[in-house]
Amino acid sequence: MRRSLVALAALTALLAVTPAASAPPAKGVLVPGDSLGGISVGMTKAEVLHVWGARHGVCRECPQTTWYFNFKKFVAQGAGVVFSGSRVTHVFTIWSPDGWRSADGLSLGAPESEVDAKLVLNDERLCEGYDALVAAGKTASTVYYLYDKRLWGFGLTKPGANPCL
Repeated sequence: MRRSLVALAALTALLAVTPAASAPPAKGVLVPGDSLGGISVGMTKAEVLHVWGARHGVCRECPQTTWYFNFKKFVAQGAGVVFSGSRVTHVFTIWSPDGWRSADGLSLGAPESEVDAKLVLNDERLCEGYDALVAAGKTASTVYYLYDKRLWGFGLTKPGANPCL
């Protein structure tokens, strides 16, 4: 009996830890043209759940299925994923999470001049309240979101897709 209780307690502790380990990384990395925090354009819903876990909110007002993975409940900071059918078409950071950076050396909060100096950009979109700078890629376009002339967020979209959220 005691052995069963110890095994049950160990299993309960493991299950309690798993969701925390399966979330957007606290210090995520953008790999331009490839992935953001381990999520790539084209991944399935099941693959996203495997990487970031099941704790997410679903946007009720969005035209496409959009999941929000916030670090803390009801606090708009973390990452989001947009789907077309069951495949990722857009992955993005939410509200400039601390510690996120790009593999090519940009950190959120960098001035616009640093973004312009480091990147080969193909497009600039004026979104509602912010700008989206786009570097086109074969399988995914990389998006650098600017707010008040600072790097505010990262994203990846299907090539040619609207980068505005």
